[in-house]
Amino acid sequence: MRRILAVVVMTLVAVSCSTVPVTGRTSLSLIPEAELASMSLSSYQQFLAEAPLSTDPEAIATVRRVGERMAGATEAYLRSLGLSTATFAWEFNVVDEPETLNAWVMPGGKVVVYTGILTVAENDEGLATVMGHEIAHIVAKHGNERMSQGLLTQMGGVALSVALRENSALTQGLFMQAYGAGAQVGLLLPYSRLHESDADRCGRTRVAMAAYDPRAAIGFWERLAARGGERPPAFLSTHPAPESRIANIRQYLPEALAVYQPQ
Repeated sequence: MRRILAVVVMTLVAVSCSTVPVTGRTSLSLIPEAELASMSLSSYQQFLAEAPLSTDPEAIATVRRVGERMAGATEAYLRSLGLSTATFAWEFNVVDEPETLNAWVMPGGKVVVYTGILTVAENDEGLATVMGHEIAHIVAKHGNERMSQGLLTQMGGVALSVALRENSALTQGLFMQAYGAGAQVGLLLPYSRLHESDADRCGRTRVAMAAYDPRAAIGFWERLAARGGERPPAFLSTHPAPESRIANIRQYLPEALAVYQPQ
């Protein structure tokens, strides 16, 4: 029986691997993207119903202008690789919390930016730095990978189809942990160093493809680090130290600049 279970799990893993764009890393993705998009929509709508949404027309216009440009570049890139963009239904909203230096995205293209981080971004290119990194986590399916690993660990391959079909409490709980949904939305469990490296590299390339200068990321992270004080901003608390982040950005800049064409 154990041997049969092992074969089932190994087969499931083998057919459920995907390749991370740009880096080429193979990752485990057991959860259908349509399922994740459905979960995201529900959690996102619940969050918006309770959040203090901004009424500042300039802030809203900035976030949507940059977001739509980043979304267009992201979808064009995925289509160039022969990948589907059918699960994306982009939404960009601004939460009026000046002290919250944070932003997040969820599967399906659900995006929230807090007014606090707009003061650190300073301009469109700074905001593109934020969105590029977070969108890269979604494109690389990092949350899917974490959910898939959790499902395998807790249930085993034989029960996976049941968990997904019934949208069990376990599946929903793993989603909330992977994407920061529910009461802790936006406060993600820290991604692994491997995931952060993926997002740094893919995010810079995505920013460049949207015709934003990828070099602006260095200034953004320096400004954000300076705002940290004794208690780092939420956006920093779930990411590596700024010094490590800037070093990674410098490493991947030549690759991003190779596709950068200013408008």
